[in-house]
Amino acid sequence: MAINTDQVLVSHSEIEQMLERLSSELNRDYGDEPLIVVGILTGAFIFTADLVRRLEMPVIVDFMQVSSYVGEFSTGELKIKKDMSYDIKGMNVLIVEDIVDTGRTLALLKDLLLKRQPKSLKICTAFDKPSRRVIDLVPDYNGITVPDEFIVGYGLDLDGKYRDFDDIRIVRKE
Repeated sequence: MAINTDQVLVSHSEIEQMLERLSSELNRDYGDEPLIVVGILTGAFIFTADLVRRLEMPVIVDFMQVSSYVGEFSTGELKIKKDMSYDIKGMNVLIVEDIVDTGRTLALLKDLLLKRQPKSLKICTAFDKPSRRVIDLVPDYNGITVPDEFIVGYGLDLDGKYRDFDDIRIVRKE
């Protein structure tokens, strides 16, 4: 079975516009207050890098790698593959995610990080797929809402491939 990734859903210029809008919102909301940005690996690494370069407040960048799925099924438990390096107690924290789909993993992560007593905890996603949501979770900062399609590019992958596209493309199996 061949994979076709020719159909562009979100262009590079639309991603640039999204980054400008999100960074403006974040700069307005946080002002000069320091911010710990926690990128969720692996998919959010490109979005995290592009976003933090546009932020004007003092920023610490950290990463986590988490999962609550085995194959296609949620276990209901959060597995931490890589934890953050910084203590977030009393700090403003922004979780940066590539895409919010069902919301299960992100809801579990949010609960975990709130136990670490940050001053504030917000979620920023590049792409949001609310049609697939099974948990009542709305990102505080939403980049672009996308339809229920399997997408790759701009950090999103299929078996580790296609992360390097500078746009978002729909995956079609032929």
